[in-house]
Amino acid sequence: MGTELLAPLDLAFWHLESAAHPMHLGALAVFAPPSGACPGPDALLRLLGDRAAAIPRLRMRVRDVLLPVGGAAWSTDPEFDVHRHVRRALLTAEETANGGAGFMAAATRLAGELMERPLRRGLPPWEMYLIDGPGGGPFAVLVKLHHALADGMRAVAIGAGIFDQITTATTRPRPSARPRPVPPRSWMPGPRQVAGLALGRIEDLGRAVGVGASLVRAGRFDPRGAPVLRAGSSGTRRLATADLDLDAVRRVRRVTGGTGNDVLLTVVAGALRRWMLERGETPPRDDPRALVPVSRRRPGGAAVATGNRLSAYLLDLPVSEPDPRERLRAVREAMDRNKAAGPLRGAGAVAVLADQLPSLAHRFGAPLAGNAARMLFDVLVTSVPLPRSRLSLAGCPLSALYPMAPLARGQSMAVALTTYGSRVHIGVVGDGKALPGLDGLARCADEELAALLAEVGESGSGGELTMKA
Repeated sequence: MGTELLAPLDLAFWHLESAAHPMHLGALAVFAPPSGACPGPDALLRLLGDRAAAIPRLRMRVRDVLLPVGGAAWSTDPEFDVHRHVRRALLTAEETANGGAGFMAAATRLAGELMERPLRRGLPPWEMYLIDGPGGGPFAVLVKLHHALADGMRAVAIGAGIFDQITTATTRPRPSARPRPVPPRSWMPGPRQVAGLALGRIEDLGRAVGVGASLVRAGRFDPRGAPVLRAGSSGTRRLATADLDLDAVRRVRRVTGGTGNDVLLTVVAGALRRWMLERGETPPRDDPRALVPVSRRRPGGAAVATGNRLSAYLLDLPVSEPDPRERLRAVREAMDRNKAAGPLRGAGAVAVLADQLPSLAHRFGAPLAGNAARMLFDVLVTSVPLPRSRLSLAGCPLSALYPMAPLARGQSMAVALTTYGSRVHIGVVGDGKALPGLDGLARCADEELAALLAEVGESGSGGELTMKA
């Protein structure tokens, strides 16, 4: 790969970063090796290094450019060394004494601590850690990718390169095809191209003005939402994980309509309510607002296309509502309104606005934009798609994958969800000092899904499901 300018949104993510607010995504992939089938840690490290080094995007670093003023570009690192990025993190025998449960608890704690550390600038912005204990057993791989390098879909496309199935598919020889003749083209755009570019630019500016107006209207200059979600940033990070039964999510969806994502957003809202009550806090009268990212990539398009392609919806999480059914109804109706308006309208489409700003504005306006996030939303809730096929590393099957999202300045929690196999895996990243009891939230998520499922009954004949009165 040569050199390419950072897209405006990528540049925004690059300049939003600070020591206390690293802007990297993450994922903790957990593997449960069959007895005697997995190689040792040295072989796993070599395999991870070889596969990561074969991904062209992971050889790219960010450097400043003269033009456009304030801009930056991706360029191949001439001194790229994969050993600077792929490391081993060895747990102690005491940490893994309780078998798989002990390993999982220790790996989760360590992953949170590793997520605290910003990626080194001047190098390709990613890291990978092999987390294991002495004497074999389960192991995990922690992947960190800077948000400027990848949005959720692109992170999956890049990170999936470490898996056996993806590597085999990409290295399989493709049938040769006779190249089609390409007619000569002038480097000067024709009149229709000029008109099309001008019209597209006018439409983009008009859309940006609309988003900007919505942003001002949606801004909250008085404290709202849950105080626990609006804590001062300490720079510390903790990770909590939860696993939900995908079949239970689907059963609820079939009864209530809407989408599986509506059910999961409701689970997040109900879990927050339960968790606040357990902490002795009264759920806020003004519901906390979630930013729900939406991909702007076209279905079937290349997930590895350059540049973040994101918009978002704003959703008031019905934490104040005590009835699980009413919480789900409120989420579904709000998301239906968001979808009817589309991902390019409304204050949640702030990423669309960022695409219209010049490079210099991102370089000097990033601190202001970072502080403004707390006026727009309280918590990030995002879904990350995974390949549907079963995945493995060196023959060791992937048993779970917990995605992790970055924390915005002034906020203490971000929730990421993904579906793999028969489970929904949830990664909750929290400020370590603001949220000392984060593990309880994961348990509350399972309880909330059980409460929703308790509203569902099965008919005796056709297998259709009905909502209990």
